[in-house]
Amino acid sequence: MKAFTTENIRNLAVIGHGDAGKTQLVSSLLHVSGTSHRWGKVDEGTTVTDYEEDSIERKISLNNNFAHLEYKETKINFIDTPGYAAFVSHARPALRVADCALVIVDGVHGIEVQTEKTWQYANEFLLPRFMVVNKIDKEHADFGHALETATSSFARSIVPFTLPIGAEGDFKGVVDVVHQKAYEFDEHGKAKEIPLPEMGRDVFERTRERLIEIVAESDDVLMEKYFEDGTLPEEDIYPNLAKAIAKSKLCPVYAVSSTTLVGLQILLDHIVEFAPNPATHESEYGFADADMAGDRVTRKYSNDEPFSAYVFRTIADPFAGRINVMKIVSGKVASDATVFNSSRDTAERLGALHVISGKTLDKVNEAQTGDIIAVVKLKDTQTGDTLSDKVKPIVYPKVEYPEAAIAFAIEPKSRADEDKISGALHRILEEDPSLHFDRDAQTKEFILSGSGQLHIETVVKKLADRYHVEVALHPPKVPYKETITTSAEVQGRHKKQSGGRGQFGDCKVIFEPLERGSGFEWVDKIFGGSVPQNFRPAIEKGIIEAAQGGAVAGYPLVDFKVTLIDGSYHTVDSDEHSFKAAGRKAFRAAMEKTKPTLLEPIMDVEVFTPQEVSGDLLGDLNSRRGRVGGMEVRGKQQVIKAKVPLSEMLDYQSKLNSVTQARGSYHMQFSHYDPLPHNLADKVIQEAVAAGRVRAHDDDE
Repeated sequence: MKAFTTENIRNLAVIGHGDAGKTQLVSSLLHVSGTSHRWGKVDEGTTVTDYEEDSIERKISLNNNFAHLEYKETKINFIDTPGYAAFVSHARPALRVADCALVIVDGVHGIEVQTEKTWQYANEFLLPRFMVVNKIDKEHADFGHALETATSSFARSIVPFTLPIGAEGDFKGVVDVVHQKAYEFDEHGKAKEIPLPEMGRDVFERTRERLIEIVAESDDVLMEKYFEDGTLPEEDIYPNLAKAIAKSKLCPVYAVSSTTLVGLQILLDHIVEFAPNPATHESEYGFADADMAGDRVTRKYSNDEPFSAYVFRTIADPFAGRINVMKIVSGKVASDATVFNSSRDTAERLGALHVISGKTLDKVNEAQTGDIIAVVKLKDTQTGDTLSDKVKPIVYPKVEYPEAAIAFAIEPKSRADEDKISGALHRILEEDPSLHFDRDAQTKEFILSGSGQLHIETVVKKLADRYHVEVALHPPKVPYKETITTSAEVQGRHKKQSGGRGQFGDCKVIFEPLERGSGFEWVDKIFGGSVPQNFRPAIEKGIIEAAQGGAVAGYPLVDFKVTLIDGSYHTVDSDEHSFKAAGRKAFRAAMEKTKPTLLEPIMDVEVFTPQEVSGDLLGDLNSRRGRVGGMEVRGKQQVIKAKVPLSEMLDYQSKLNSVTQARGSYHMQFSHYDPLPHNLADKVIQEAVAAGRVRAHDDDE
């Protein structure tokens, strides 16, 4: 494929609710444009952008995928984004690099939950939008209703650029409001001009008048003309439509069917005519180095600027290896160029450049500002990195992903799986930065976190299918801790004689509880030589080691103070090991007197919810032993702030989805530890005993 100039490139992120028909629309546009001779169908598993087995089987997109077409000397790059709640956060990097969002709305259901969420993502990136009302041919489809829900949900600047001719099974054509023409379409999606229909002429006139009004509002000079004359001449309308769209003052709406191809050719025509090209946007900002400190640095979308590119997607291909997909923000680049990874302070040789469509890579010799390209087998480059000119480096801010909403402990089924799991998950995490994988230092479990249960399940399937690693999932253990509630003076005495040199260590210590969060405090108050100075650290070490195993349920003991007040030693038999053992025995003696108890982690929780269901969620948080600390309104959402035990939050995402119809979200972070109520503590202790986590102690250490 040839290199396209910036003005002849359109980058569109295709966003919307799951099942609105995004993937089918992209496939149908490829077919109508003549790019793809085979018309891919979602139901047949033959679309360009859903090519992975799991996507085909589930009939949903699991990550951002790519397609491009050439139409009227213009290259249109599509980024097909997921629409299901578990994967919708992938729309964020797509919108970060797109120059326009193509918002797909189901003509039967209108605006849905994930349409609202992705629209908000587009707001964050100040992105212009086209809206496509799809499935107009389906039973109960209603273009007017879909338009009404969009206008009430978003903004009054949403205006139809095409109106449907016919409805449901009789949807055969569209009226082009901009050019004041009407078209019917054959089975290949080819448009044929027909006379403007008389039926619905009043709707057409009102829509055109509203279009003129919005164009007038986009410019002060035009507004003055509009007030004077009551309308605008044609020469003022058409040239200013693209400007109004680029400024997000106007969102055109199109009536289409991606399964009958009606309306798609006009949509393509208008994308070329009115969608902003990369140079329409203002400069991108970044920083001179990876610390993201100091003054901002800017780059214009121009071939004359120093080269820079933002890597927004990584694909772990089993055959090609790692594929980095990037948008060229400034300058241009040729095959085999050596560039600078300014995020990691390393040089990278690009090798061949490719344009990507589904799983197909086609080589190009050069790419210019604004284009989206793919490069294989770079050494260090990852998603979120910036490549630039070494002489004039820049680092663009990374896209922030929402916090993981659900976590599972992930357990390899065999030793062979355990050996392979880390490498396999590392490659999956390269593809999907919204996943998190870590090892809990206290529970020793591998924890895999994601945006929902379906998200984690697809990872498990990918581990099995692609990397032949079998794992089991179960809820993660809660990292309880233990503490003491009263003070006690105890003696730890270790004496062992078995022929030859013996073992002897003796100490007297006081155990006292400390304030929550204080940890462990050691005080040496021995005066004189009852215990030599070189043995005293061994007593402390023995107590610390014993505290790691806890007193009642095998969890670490914290928030206590130990004061060494006395002891004795033997000139021959005493050594560090003996005093360490004495420290452990002192700990066990103290646990019989200091009334140890369990502590549970308490989380600071913020719940974002539609206001109409906030009462239900307040009740649910109270039932989870939560303490609500306040509520506030942010935009159209209610924010509930509460402190809730972690053990009560492990299944919260599914409840939140159920109550809010997946419109709610939550964030939580660790706050502090509180004593666990006795009835719940007894249950945890019984489970610990059954699992063998409470150790039997050998007094003859």
